[in-house]
Amino acid sequence: MIEKELSLASRTFKHALRRRPMYKQGIYKESDRMSDLISDNYPMLLVTSRFGIALGFGDKSIGEVCRMNHVDPFTFLTVVNFLTEETSVVSEATCQKLSIDTLVKYLHNAHDYFLNFRLPHIRRKLVDAIENCPSDVAFVIRRYFDEYAEEVNKHMMYEERTVFTYVRALLRGEKDPKYNISIFRKRHDQIEMKITELKNILIRYYPGKSSHLLNSVLFDIFTTEEDLASHTRVEDFLFVPTILAFENQTK
Repeated sequence: MIEKELSLASRTFKHALRRRPMYKQGIYKESDRMSDLISDNYPMLLVTSRFGIALGFGDKSIGEVCRMNHVDPFTFLTVVNFLTEETSVVSEATCQKLSIDTLVKYLHNAHDYFLNFRLPHIRRKLVDAIENCPSDVAFVIRRYFDEYAEEVNKHMMYEERTVFTYVRALLRGEKDPKYNISIFRKRHDQIEMKITELKNILIRYYPGKSSHLLNSVLFDIFTTEEDLASHTRVEDFLFVPTILAFENQTK
């Protein structure tokens, strides 16, 4: 009974993605300090790590840090400015200048972060947070989270095994007559619905007194949802147009 009620409520509950807090906006340049970028926009910590850039860069500029870490500065700055400016308009000329290798590395590292660190970490906290709630409610909560994690896993494994394999072959001059990036673009489905359902269950139906741990889990879920949405935007508005441009160049 409770599962049916929760499922009905979650399907009818619509919640728009919250916009992240206002960070410093503006176009960053190679000459800007990397430490200033992180201080101005702390979510860029995740971006730098996905490019394989570790902390400890002192007062070095963005360009210096990128070159030290064998990261194409133009691609790094394009992703950074795309996310900090919250725009979806990227010119074809920009896409033609992006390093595909660097972009694929960034996306691959993001997948590794979500699948092997972020989601397992949230699940462990979630299990601890619902330890003392009724067993039927705990079962439904765990099931919703596990179904969501499985959706994310399937989504990203398709990209790893099919899309990235295709792109790497394309870079080697090997064309697949049965596949192109437009196939990926058409089937690039959204994965936000299940996590919205889980948030609705926790916020509206979790019994008992307020819990610091549960609030912490919810905060993690909200921030992960926003992070995944940003990741999807990079794929849709940077990665796909870049591969389209490369396909057109190599026809």
